[in-house]
Amino acid sequence: MKKISVFLLALSTTFFISCETDDKVVDQVIDNFTVGAVLRTRAQAGNPYNAFVPGSVWTVTIEEQDEEFGGLLESVDLYISFTDNQDDPTDTSVPEQLLASFAASEFGTSSRGLPELTYSTTLQESATAVGIGTGYSGGDVFSYRFVVNLTDGRSFTNTDANNGVLGGSYFSSPYKYDITVACIPVGPVPGDFVLDMQDSFGDGWNGASIRVTVDGVATDYTITAAQGASNSETITIPAGASTWSWEYVSGDWDSEVTYQLYAPNGKLAYSDGPNPVIGEITDLFSICP
Repeated sequence: MKKISVFLLALSTTFFISCETDDKVVDQVIDNFTVGAVLRTRAQAGNPYNAFVPGSVWTVTIEEQDEEFGGLLESVDLYISFTDNQDDPTDTSVPEQLLASFAASEFGTSSRGLPELTYSTTLQESATAVGIGTGYSGGDVFSYRFVVNLTDGRSFTNTDANNGVLGGSYFSSPYKYDITVACIPVGPVPGDFVLDMQDSFGDGWNGASIRVTVDGVATDYTITAAQGASNSETITIPAGASTWSWEYVSGDWDSEVTYQLYAPNGKLAYSDGPNPVIGEITDLFSICP
């Protein structure tokens, strides 16, 4: 299969190369590469989805470029699939299916004078499209794959491009986007959380702590010098709590600090260190039902 690629030819003032060798290189290039079309990523937001917010939105803006600078664009097809990554006997994964098609006339014009399209969808809209209702959880993945169709009958997608096109800083044209589902709580989750803390030097956290604030009341959890290398605490979030926040308070030797937080369901909600993120970490949790 021919691959989309970009060639930058630098010419020196004098060089010597045999015609025979040059002809072989040119033949190899022509045989293995072709000028096609790319869908450059101009902007993307909303990854991951939040399982607690069915209306959470994923948005991507793509820009089409072909050998006639958009003049060959006929349409773009969008496919969707769902991957169930839950550790249970039932696999609700859904194979790829057509989600939408966009004619060239539906594209606007980018700042570079090329066809541009912004597409948005919510978690619930995508779940409905693949027929799983609310049957998603943390770690599951919705995949969106674009196919660009040209007026000369050719089509291009992620399997037709080399790494320089798929992930290069200029073309940035992956065609396919994998959007993960996370479970980021929007309010206090009641139950018993287990906080395991470690200090690699064995002399405590030297002023560092995990500060948990529930309804305005803050409590710090740490490893004291007497405790040395580790400490484990059970932190109970009461039912009916209206506000909460978790933050890491920096100490003198953050490079020695690691910790893990387990949710009431027993699964890892968050871990960090050495040199943990300083400040509030609540929005980094993944706590699935």
